[in-house]
Amino acid sequence: MTTDLDSLPRIGAPAARGLNAAGYLSLRDLADADGAELSKLHGVGPKALRIIDEALREHGLALR
Repeated sequence: MTTDLDSLPRIGAPAARGLNAAGYLSLRDLADADGAELSKLHGVGPKALRIIDEALREHGLALR
């Protein structure tokens, strides 16, 4: 299943709130984002980062 670039993947409510608060509203916004910086956001842990990275790779994109 390919994740839409205009929405966030299913990462859980705390991670989604943390990303939204930081201005990341879609998968497209996360393309080339710094994974280390994202991990500092409330609710964004290793599992959320893995899901985000996998969703980005479906579109030929990645985290830094």
